[in-house]
Amino acid sequence: MRSPGAEADRVVSAVLADLDRPGHRGIVVDSPPGAGKSTLVVRAALHLAARDVRLMIVAQTNEQVDDLVDRLASKDPQLLIGRLSAGGYQISERVAAHPGVLVAQKPGALTDRAVVVATSAKWATLAEGSWPWAIVDEAYQMRSDMLLRIAPRFERALFVGDPGQLDPFSTVEAERWTGLSWDPMQSAVSVLLAHNPGLPVHRLPVSWRLPASAAPVVAEAFYPFTGFTSGTDAGDRTLEFSTRGMAGAYDRAIDEAARSGWALFELPHRHAIRTDTEAVRAIATLALRLLQRGGVTRSELGEAPLEASRIAVGAAHRDQVAAIRAALAGVELAADVTVDTANRLQGREFDVTLVLHPLSGRRDATAFHLETGRLCVLASRHRHACIVVARAGIPELLDAHPSTEPVHLGAPVTFPDGWEANQAVLAHLARHRVTADPA
Repeated sequence: MRSPGAEADRVVSAVLADLDRPGHRGIVVDSPPGAGKSTLVVRAALHLAARDVRLMIVAQTNEQVDDLVDRLASKDPQLLIGRLSAGGYQISERVAAHPGVLVAQKPGALTDRAVVVATSAKWATLAEGSWPWAIVDEAYQMRSDMLLRIAPRFERALFVGDPGQLDPFSTVEAERWTGLSWDPMQSAVSVLLAHNPGLPVHRLPVSWRLPASAAPVVAEAFYPFTGFTSGTDAGDRTLEFSTRGMAGAYDRAIDEAARSGWALFELPHRHAIRTDTEAVRAIATLALRLLQRGGVTRSELGEAPLEASRIAVGAAHRDQVAAIRAALAGVELAADVTVDTANRLQGREFDVTLVLHPLSGRRDATAFHLETGRLCVLASRHRHACIVVARAGIPELLDAHPSTEPVHLGAPVTFPDGWEANQAVLAHLARHRVTADPA
């Protein structure tokens, strides 16, 4: 039986080999959370650059672009890299640190660059210029209409992304296009494969982020047909504390998460507004107790203190994020704790995550709150443990609100759906439930 590392290397080698084969205009690589998408993008870019192939790289945000530029330049300081930007772009320290990187607003200033990196929005503004190869990072988060706008810029492309993460979104109503073959809200990969069914599809088989306690849960709930394994075994990662907890529910939840990798801190059943005061207080208290108890993480990367910068809090809505930030404001110990929405946490990694469940305290289960990708992102950011805060009654809420979304002919079926994914995650969390102390 191959080791996880050997199995991952086999898939990466197959992807790189396909880059050298003529014929296919596109190659797709599906990746579970933490499988090394960015590492693959860097390896593929250096592989093509070593063969004197000019290359464009497409990312979805400026943060992703800067990260890729930094990774490429760090891996090969001699590589000539262009960073194509908009007029208002402020050069980040990560980019400015590399003398081989040239930042420009026009592609004409980057003609000597072996690799040019930019957001999909920036590439879509170009009316001329072409590259033999493109690499599209986070391809499942790019809308299909954006792919059509940038397609004239390249001849062949490698698409890398995570099919379980959040779907592309729009600030305008998009129902009018649902089910149409040119629906702009379909992901770039979905449309690509629908019109080119013979393209090679590779799947990265190992998550290097998720521990052995989390990979089976996330795989069963969100990747039932492809699955993946953890790059580590049970016991390879531990979370311990220098200070013992008190007898309260907060410390019991933290101890359960440290022991098993998961904890459900359950508040009493009650319908609440989105910025549920009790839930916000519970999240803030758990974050603070994690830091007060002096956590230490041990893993294949070595031993390190559990610092505030390695803890994240995730929620579905921006007003929830604002309420949690306000609850932590003024607490110097927790100043570096990351608090954000699932959309903005996507692609990031932490040692411990705290999650305000999207359905906690709700009277209904809307399509937004049932979106599979949202829960997948929230449940897959951690290397050691995840603590979910929720009010009791979510399984009953799900049973009372089966999906009522209309069925559109021609629209791709999303599977697993949010109802089923939520039930799978909650069934696992029920085994790690800690009930909040009575007020």
